[in-house]
Amino acid sequence: MNSDREAQREKIEKFIRKMPSLSTTVGKVLEVCSRTDASPNELNKVISLDPVLTGQVLKLINSAYYSMVSKVTSLTRAITMLGMNTVKNMALSTAIIQSVAGSNKSKALPTVKFWAHSIGVGVSAKLLATASGVSIQEREEFFIAGMLHDLGKIPFGDEYIQALAIARQEQRPLVEVEREFFGIDHQEVGALIGEKWMLKGFLASGISCHHAVDLAGDDDRARVAIISLANMYVNIQDIGYAGDPFPEHENTERLLELTGLDWSDLAAISETVENEIDKAQIFLQV
Repeated sequence: MNSDREAQREKIEKFIRKMPSLSTTVGKVLEVCSRTDASPNELNKVISLDPVLTGQVLKLINSAYYSMVSKVTSLTRAITMLGMNTVKNMALSTAIIQSVAGSNKSKALPTVKFWAHSIGVGVSAKLLATASGVSIQEREEFFIAGMLHDLGKIPFGDEYIQALAIARQEQRPLVEVEREFFGIDHQEVGALIGEKWMLKGFLASGISCHHAVDLAGDDDRARVAIISLANMYVNIQDIGYAGDPFPEHENTERLLELTGLDWSDLAAISETVENEIDKAQIFLQV
């Protein structure tokens, strides 16, 4: 069994090595935004050199997702209105979705249902972050972290079908079955993808610790707990499908404690989730 697991792990690592790197522009965007002294003008210069990315950012800001009153036609205005962090997240999320869209290796997770789950978690995380008092400037980060949290499932091969079947039949959390079956779980695989793409901080923790929030750093733990709650909520509501219908409910009290939320906050988002999910589909279409 051990040699099987090692072979599986090697296949997954090989797949990640072959995944395309993020574009030079996106790398520069991340670099500019990681500096505390960076100005909107610098970010504008980097993005405007890439007409495709410029078009994507403008298409997103003018979508129903952002509900702008009037059309935004200049990149400078987009950065001023949304803030550098949100524009950075737009650039990053579109680049990541495009990188993985063509490389969905496993037939186990249908692409449309997988992204429906992912967007559901992004939207729910943003709504829960709002309920927990997160500032408007930071909420978008929760949407992106939620949307990308399951990236680590993409490199698994067709053997994943068997792991999903075991999780379903035995009503167990998928991460447990993955560890038994492959010797690695989708959080660890996600961490490897995060390293390849140089993802940092909360985004990286959301991908690598959403089933083990106490492993996240002190600064990120409460935020990752919101991603975990959003993931649990979307699984319970059966929005999309990512192979994990039996999440670890015993952790729920700990997640609520970390986030300062309670069950009524989860119930309260149900009215707006579907509408927000419809608006957020634009992220898959740029």
